[in-house]
Amino acid sequence: MEIAFLGATGTVTGSKYLVRAGSRKILVDCGLFQGYKQLRLRNRAPLSVNPADIDAVVLTHAHLDHSGYLPLLVKNGFAGKVCCSEATRDLCAILLPDSGHLQEEEAEYANRHKFSRHAPALPLYTREDAERSLTRFAPVDFARDVDLGGGLALHLLPAGHMLGSSFVRLRYEGKTLLFTGDLGRPNDLIMVAPTVVDRADYLVVESTYGDRRHDPADPRQRLAEVINRTAARGGAVIVPAFAVGRAQSLMYLIHLLKAARAIPDLPVFLNSPMAVNATRIYHNRRGEHRLTPAQCDAMCAAARIVNSVEESKALNLRKGPMLVISASGMATGGRVIHHLKTFAPDPNNTILFVGFQAGGTRGAAMLNGAETIKIHGEYVPVRAEVASIDNLSAHADYAEILAWLEHFESPPRQTFVTHGEPKAADALRHRIEENLGWRTCVPEYLETVLLESARPAAHGTRGAS
Repeated sequence: MEIAFLGATGTVTGSKYLVRAGSRKILVDCGLFQGYKQLRLRNRAPLSVNPADIDAVVLTHAHLDHSGYLPLLVKNGFAGKVCCSEATRDLCAILLPDSGHLQEEEAEYANRHKFSRHAPALPLYTREDAERSLTRFAPVDFARDVDLGGGLALHLLPAGHMLGSSFVRLRYEGKTLLFTGDLGRPNDLIMVAPTVVDRADYLVVESTYGDRRHDPADPRQRLAEVINRTAARGGAVIVPAFAVGRAQSLMYLIHLLKAARAIPDLPVFLNSPMAVNATRIYHNRRGEHRLTPAQCDAMCAAARIVNSVEESKALNLRKGPMLVISASGMATGGRVIHHLKTFAPDPNNTILFVGFQAGGTRGAAMLNGAETIKIHGEYVPVRAEVASIDNLSAHADYAEILAWLEHFESPPRQTFVTHGEPKAADALRHRIEENLGWRTCVPEYLETVLLESARPAAHGTRGAS
């Protein structure tokens, strides 16, 4: 076997790993690069492998940095199956067409207002491309071996990060290669704990929070403080939130806070049709999360649903305290950027971030103190309070990652640390080496590693025994 790192190296986005096993070529994850322009340009560059030569794609979960390149892969010739859990399939059926629709909208807006450098601006792919890619999906059950052909077997295990998220284990000629995807947290408010794994010959582990610990404080208290402080000013709280996972956690927390009368009974709006559809899936997948049917109902009732574009625009005209949850989570697109244009210039308001902000995104810029952000070719002043609640993240921190790794009965032959900014990835590498004594490395973009060779391979590759 060999593995080529086609994404999620030096960054938390663009997750793609090409695994060659005998005659088979399997792409594990098929994500979009996000953030810095030089990363986003990779989305339009040809892959290092012909999509038509890939036999199958396996998805760890549905977030776009793990699945969002799939419509383009199919458009460019991929004709194999997309293997994933049933919940991942259900969520991709929401996320991917929405991604194509947003790209079409943004290209049309850029062409209409003539702020793009390209004439005309074109979407990476369309809603129709995304819907066509959904026909390739072949969902599989957790904890069952699936034959991928050529002696290669697939096994999925619940990863605890979001609905449907999976550890991907590939077995070939008696060797196992395990991908964590995004590793969930043991005591998440909604999701069940990640599956305990006790062995793998080779391991690819994420490192989004590889250099930090989550605040142990109850996130409800921090959320209440932000809401109460902003409401006292008569302002609005605008929350860029991932439509799947974070939006639901927020709505459940708001339900709890209102039930405890810890915040005023201010209006709460969920302005993301995608998040509305995703929330319904929680009702259908109750065995994969901690919420009871009654708690699911309470979560869904915690916010007023904003369906139409007209209703979304009307929110920008409202006065007085309110809370708006809207995608996308790093403020890279979607309806939330229209709210930022309206609400960011007013110091009475608060922009609240509740998840990781990749470098080069508007979210990262605002958290780093940017006085202006660029939206639709214009610079918008940021005078609103900018706040964050880090411990709502669904990613394990470094202590939680190490605790999960400690269940291994013997070290993997090689552990690869990916899906993190350079500082975070190297910090986790160091901790794994120091605490566990494992052979660990941080691969480079497009690097290829021969998993069953102890000798260095050709240029651009290395061996792992």
